[in-house]
Amino acid sequence: MSTKGLILSGGSGTRLRPITFTGAKQLVPIANKPILFYGIESMVNAGIKDIGIVVGAQTASEVMEAVGDGSNFGASVTFIYQEHPLGLAHCVQIAESFIGDSDFVMYLGDNMLQKTIWEFCGNIYLYDSPVSAAIMVKEVDNPESFGVVELDSRNKPVRLVEKPKHPQSNLAMVGVYYFTSEIFEAVNSISPSARGELEITDAIQWLIDAGKNVECTLLDGWWIDTGKKDQLLECNRLVLDTIERQIQDNQLSSNFTADGRVQIGNAIIENSRIIGPASIADGAMIKDSYIGPYTSVGPMCVIENSEVQNSVLLEGGMVIDIPRLSDSLVGKNAIVRTSRSKPEATKLMISDSSIVEV
Repeated sequence: MSTKGLILSGGSGTRLRPITFTGAKQLVPIANKPILFYGIESMVNAGIKDIGIVVGAQTASEVMEAVGDGSNFGASVTFIYQEHPLGLAHCVQIAESFIGDSDFVMYLGDNMLQKTIWEFCGNIYLYDSPVSAAIMVKEVDNPESFGVVELDSRNKPVRLVEKPKHPQSNLAMVGVYYFTSEIFEAVNSISPSARGELEITDAIQWLIDAGKNVECTLLDGWWIDTGKKDQLLECNRLVLDTIERQIQDNQLSSNFTADGRVQIGNAIIENSRIIGPASIADGAMIKDSYIGPYTSVGPMCVIENSEVQNSVLLEGGMVIDIPRLSDSLVGKNAIVRTSRSKPEATKLMISDSSIVEV
């Protein structure tokens, strides 16, 4: 029986508002590819091609349309509807009919890893005794923000605590897990936490307390939860650092220059300079501008008479007559421009939960 995959993509993305008021956080692009797609590709590269994706009420249709039946990834995708966000262990509960008796790898759809999960999956078969669950951990500076793992002298998990006020370890649970079907007894045996959710940490602790073999792997490489703007921009930088130079046949003018590792689709670029690493998607138009390192410009974006660096522009975003835009996340069809009216003033129309620095 082959290993199945379970990707969680039902969260509402409150930490990325206002971007996520109108779109799924898992579809926000990193280097012009939706975050969720990296997880699917990682599953497929590890040989996991039967994948369930948990979707929530707010963004289900958007995620389903973007992913389709999975054939574009070489996978078969089944969507699992979660009406209310009741915790990671609840996601496992509602996926039982899809998983059946198979073992499975669970992946949080808004997480990004430097490495694929292939090595993690391979380790499952190297342990001395059969494994009921395996987790991935990473040393962090702020363990109180994560599920924390305490290990014994054999480096086996003995205690897991969700967001402890006084962490006894700096090992955070990375959003990748391996389970056998024994996890279903665990998630059906635990009670909701103080925040009203079924915690996956409690379910794994239940397995440990029941004498089941739970193992862990220390992640070698970076891991980022892309739920906030700064982390998303950092992830964009890290991924752009891995790209190779690739410029498609497009409508580039003779006074256009591109230095370093840049990926440019079928875009219109006139009298501009692009410094890599940077990614320019199909349909973008850049005129009389400078695009600095670590910038991703989405499809149909327009940048005119501006300098932009270390930023991500989503589809249809516009930056017009801005002397210097940096460390910014520009949403779909959003417009950033200089006012020409007198008297000069800063004029804003911003949505709930926005942050503006001028």
